Amino acid sequence: MSFKIIFLSETDSTNRWLKEHGGDEDLLVWTDFQTAGRGCGSNHWESQQGRNLLFSVLLHPRGVEAHAQFILSMANAMALKAALDELTDGIEVKWPNDIYWHDRKLAGTLIETTLSSNHVKTCILGTGLNVNQSAFHSDAPNPVSLCQILGHSTDREALLQHIAHHLSAYMELVEQRRWDDIRGRYRQALYRRDGQPHWFRLPDGSRLLAKLKGVEDGGSLLLVPQDNKHKELRFGFKEIQFII
Repeated sequence: MSFKIIFLSETDSTNRWLKEHGGDEDLLVWTDFQTAGRGCGSNHWESQQGRNLLFSVLLHPRGVEAHAQFILSMANAMALKAALDELTDGIEVKWPNDIYWHDRKLAGTLIETTLSSNHVKTCILGTGLNVNQSAFHSDAPNPVSLCQILGHSTDREALLQHIAHHLSAYMELVEQRRWDDIRGRYRQALYRRDGQPHWFRLPDGSRLLAKLKGVEDGGSLLLVPQDNKHKELRFGFKEIQFII
């Protein structure tokens, strides 16, 4: 699998651009600046113009059932990690699909899918990756960039090519249904899967001290509470928050 790559100097959103202009081919579009870039929910992604990687990939996966679509999120996260592992150590995946360096957020991905006959028809992976931004001014609590980690700038286009290469390889694994390989790598890469108890916040504002056990195939997070080590709790997206 390979992607046609398109560069836009500026756009409102690379995800929205692909929704309007994408067709039947797999396509990657990247830009220097998004006027309406966003993260999950109502979150805004801070990015100085021309400093970072802002890109979206349109995929047409074959044979991925709707109930198993989290495999696409896992594959994307592992492709990002593989490319970043070439530059630094300490890269982990914070469930469900953020890329962390130690306790700081390096990248995030917004995933949007369409379904047809209980299968994924299209998948758009919209990623913001902090590359050469040296300072952050938004209220985001813990951003970090490759520039801050490495102490020097990184060629954004070369890095994008590496990411595209790894994503292509992982999508081949998806289409070959080598899903256990992807899931195994993803689970080994999980942030805070260190066997130690950590604090999490529940939707009602209360806190939970628990160990991260893993992630189910469908994407649910598995935690074991510290006060009841024989109990296993499952959480879907937005049902639990990491306290950093």
